[in-house]
Amino acid sequence: MLPNPTLDQLQVFLTVAETGSFSAASRALNRAQSVVSYTIANLEAQLEVPLFERSGARQPKLTEAGKAMLEDARRILGDLQVMRARVKSLREGLEAEVSVAISVMVPSRAMVAVLHEFRERFPSVSLNLNVGELGMVMDLVLSGKASIGIGGAVLKQDDSIITERIGHSFMLPVAAPNHPLARIDRPLTLGDVREEVQLVVTDASGLTKGRDFNVLSYKKWRVSDIATKHQLIKAGLGWGGLPASIMHDDLRSGALVHLDLDAYEQGEYPIYSVRQLANPPGPAASWMIDAFRARLSHCPNQAAFHAEMSELQQPATPLAAE
Repeated sequence: MLPNPTLDQLQVFLTVAETGSFSAASRALNRAQSVVSYTIANLEAQLEVPLFERSGARQPKLTEAGKAMLEDARRILGDLQVMRARVKSLREGLEAEVSVAISVMVPSRAMVAVLHEFRERFPSVSLNLNVGELGMVMDLVLSGKASIGIGGAVLKQDDSIITERIGHSFMLPVAAPNHPLARIDRPLTLGDVREEVQLVVTDASGLTKGRDFNVLSYKKWRVSDIATKHQLIKAGLGWGGLPASIMHDDLRSGALVHLDLDAYEQGEYPIYSVRQLANPPGPAASWMIDAFRARLSHCPNQAAFHAEMSELQQPATPLAAE
């Protein structure tokens, strides 16, 4: 018959091992020392291995089997603590899981900061995270696969959806420094870009089917996601618009250059929190929305971003001769 130790036996075993004696364990557990000894003896009988060396030692010492069992006991009791915390959270109204869809337009630094604090504040809440482009955020919220969405461009008006503006973002046209458009030393015209390959993301959600945004070239390469588009632009295979948050470091390092193209609409557009009217967010999801609002409200606007990039591109002032 396989051994079937109880949680109480494992707790007593762990307490004896951590306190170093049966008497100390009895005080910690508020039980008689004889009860502690009896519990350990029963556990050893079930496992059919000695857990402590008792002969010739003033204090019980773990056997090799006891050392191996100690790790298992810690893991099992640790899992029990997680379950207890989860049950307590559920009784208090805290969600068991938060499903969130986040647009690539949301700065990755803000997302990581929010999720890091979320893990610290809500250790018992599981997270289901989707990051994508265009209509994905709205699509996942509408289908109920995400309880909240953080993204821009409300592409479909629906009375069952509640949206709230919590920040802003913007796209900029860019190319690799060795791209033909990057070598033109003047503002670009529509004619300059017409015959160059423009990289465009296809919306997998279907919500933007038949609609193109800022597509100016006759030659188009369509890709499935913004990460692929980013890498192909850096490789010099075409030009296109990228969220400022994604290409910020590339512009600073010179891996990408901003294209001065008036025909490309570069205005700021809002970032919203999105949720179903019939599915109000719980405490953890509500906290996440507020945390994103706080982070995104401090993101630089387009004018500040351009000013920073212009300053980086200024030639260094030569040192005066002594």
